[in-house]
Amino acid sequence: MKILVVEDDPTTAAYIAEGLRQEGHAVDQLGEGRDGLIRATTGEFDVMVIDRMLPGLDGLSLVKALRATHNRTPVLFLTALGGVDDRIEGLNAGADDYLVKPFAFGELSARLAALARRPQMQAETTALTAGDLTMDLLTRRVTRAGTEIDLLPREFALLEQLLRRKGRVQTRTMLLESVWDIRFDPQTNVVETHISRLRAKIDKPFEHELIKTVRGAGYRIEA
Repeated sequence: MKILVVEDDPTTAAYIAEGLRQEGHAVDQLGEGRDGLIRATTGEFDVMVIDRMLPGLDGLSLVKALRATHNRTPVLFLTALGGVDDRIEGLNAGADDYLVKPFAFGELSARLAALARRPQMQAETTALTAGDLTMDLLTRRVTRAGTEIDLLPREFALLEQLLRRKGRVQTRTMLLESVWDIRFDPQTNVVETHISRLRAKIDKPFEHELIKTVRGAGYRIEA
């Protein structure tokens, strides 16, 4: 494998690089965040090991910038920040795995091998469909049977959530979290109201109903 290591502690960086080279891997080793980002975006790597606390550009910012360029190379964060919130923050920034210092080299090697075995991510989806309904995520245009449908922003977000999980039931709680960012029950019928409005636009004018109610569970969209 070709591996990029961005670690500012010389002793730790040398330990990782030497161990990986002894296993037969090609290793590029850098100690500064901005240099790491440039190398990550201009080189071809199988996996990357990135420290969170880097000079110049911290690891979180490095990975966020990397993902913004649609670079999907697997990233393992290596850091002394081992709290649950730290791990969540790292994974949400775009990392694929998280290893806390001090660590065993054998575990680092095994985790990198596991990341490299993961199938490559497919190209980013730009359109969602269900039967004759199409949603263009780039132009934010929705059409059904060739007819353009005008949706309000929240209606668009609700339809997108249903289309991304086509055929699967979305509960009221799941829709509140994903569309409204509400993580408690507000005791309102906001979901039901918006489902009704959405049906009036994408179902009632057409022959076949796409949005289904699953009694006692939630909603799903299917052709």
